[in-house]
Formats: sequence, C-alpha cells, structure tokens
Amino acid sequence: MYTVLLVFQVVICIVLVGLILIQKGQGADIGAVFGGGGSQTVFGARGAGNFLSHTTAVIGAVFFLNSLGLAYLSDHSSSSVASGIALPSKVPVTTTAAPVAPVVAAPTLSVATTAGLAADAVSAAAGSSPVKP
Repeated sequence: MYTVLLVFQVVICIVLVGLILIQKGQGADIGAVFGGGGSQTVFGARGAGNFLSHTTAVIGAVFFLNSLGLAYLSDHSSSSVASGIALPSKVPVTTTAAPVAPVVAAPTLSVATTAGLAADAVSAAAGSSPVKP
C-alpha cells in the first residue's frame, strides 16, 4: 500500500508541476489588449485560467491528502528498514579498566603578568630597557 501511494505521489508531483508551468502569468493579460489573439485559444476566448486554476487546486488537495496518508503509513507501519537485517546479539562486553594518571593543571598567567611579558618582548625588540608600570 505504501509503495502504491509513493508512486501515486510522484505522478501527482509531475502533473502538478506541468499544470503550474502551462499557466500564464499575471502580466500576460496585457498582451490581449494589443491583439493577443484571445479567440484563437484552445479553451475559448476567456482562456484556460479558470480551468487550469481549478485543476491545480484539486491536484494540490490530492497531493496534500496523499502526503498525509504517506506520513501516517510510514509512522504506523509494522516493517522498518532494519527488519530484514539480522542484528548482532547483545553480549555483555567486559573491559579491564586501565589505571588513569592524575591530571595536572597547567600553570596560568594573570592578565597583568601577560601584559608585562608582552611589554618586555616589545621593548627588547626595540632595543630599549623595559619600562615597568
């Protein structure tokens, strides 16, 4: 059932895209004022606007309902992707804990110490004696 609805969804998508692409845009009506040949259309002098608009709305509603059906079936289906795969048996894993060395914190420098070291490095690069604040 799921596969049938999925194939139907793809067909609906293709039909919906085709219907949208063959509709004329909003600015296409101005061409009829200057002799656009409105009486030579397949759907009559009024054009295909109403027919295509209503058909697109109906196909869109079918697409929406089919999407809800697919979502329901995918959530409530008894089979899953892993149903045909043999899962490994649950065997308890025993590990021996290796001794952990204590973590020693690295020494930290204060902002004032860091600024003093930076000032010393700048003054040494400039060739003058360091100025202590």
